This record gives sequence, structure tokens and C-alpha cells, in this order.
Amino acid sequence: MSRLIAMAGVVDAVNDVLGRGVAWLTLVMVLMQFAVVVMRYVFGLSSIYMQESIVYMHAIVFLAAAGYTLLHEGHVRVDIFYGSADERRRAWTNLLGVLLLLWPMAATTLLASWGYVLASWKVFEVSPEGAGLPAIFLLKTFIWVFASVLILQGFSLAAHSLGVILGIEQSSTPQAEEEHAL
Repeated sequence: MSRLIAMAGVVDAVNDVLGRGVAWLTLVMVLMQFAVVVMRYVFGLSSIYMQESIVYMHAIVFLAAAGYTLLHEGHVRVDIFYGSADERRRAWTNLLGVLLLLWPMAATTLLASWGYVLASWKVFEVSPEGAGLPAIFLLKTFIWVFASVLILQGFSLAAHSLGVILGIEQSSTPQAEEEHAL
């Protein structure tokens, strides 16, 4: 069990670094949007390349940071089941949520997108706009990144939850452990 929890810690660390890294794209995205607006309304210029890059960054932030959001309990939960529960009941809720909801949804996303992403890679799909970004196939690959980081973070959440259920850990979420330490 300690090996399982150690592996969960590695997953937590990877998703934390990935989430913090892609968070910087939000700053780049805002600056790019500002530049697009200034170019358009001050200089009368437009850039499809820049406009599409904003859409790409927006998608990457949401898709790649999904595991980070789950790690830090940023996803919506139903408080009627979770909010007033003790740590053991929360652990059971997390474990069942991973097994019955998260993993099936992420696996379905991965399987359903398989042909879609591969078809895009086969032709190295580019923007339909002549001056657009030449890498739609890379953007579509982030669907797989999304599903993968959720599957991995689900593993971590399940491992920590099992640790709580078995009395090895105090909290099924690292964020809650940080709050207990303060």
C-alpha cells in the first residue's frame, strides 16, 4: 500500500507542475488578446494566426490542467453528500466517484476520440484558414492529454482514499492534508 501511495504522490507532483506550467498560458492568452484588440481597433489590422493561437491556448489550459484542478479539489462536488461528511465518508465518496464516474468518463473520452485524433494526425490537419495555425492535429492531441491526466489523478485520488479507508492516511486529498498542517 505504501508503494501505491508513493506512486500517487508522483502523480500529484506531475499534475501540480503541469497545472502550474499551463497556468502561465493564461497570461500569454490575455496579452495576445490585448494585442489582437489593439491591432484591430487602433491599426485596422487582423491576424488569424494570433486569433487561433488564443483558442489553442484556451483549450490547452482547460484540457491539460484538468488533473491539477482535481488534485486541488477545484471540480464541482455535490455538497449534500460531501460537505458535511467525515474524512472516511469523503474517502469512500472519492473512491466510488473515481471508479464509477471519473474513470468511465475519461476512458470513454479517450476511446471515442481515438479515431478523431488519429485521422487528424494522418493528414497533419491544418487550419481551414489560409493564414491560420498549421497544427490542429496537435491541438486535438490534448483530448488524450485531458483523459490521461484525469485517469492518472483518479488513480492518485483512489490510492489516497484507500489509505484513509484503511487508516494509513488522514486525508484522501493532498490539499486537505496541507490545511490540517496549518
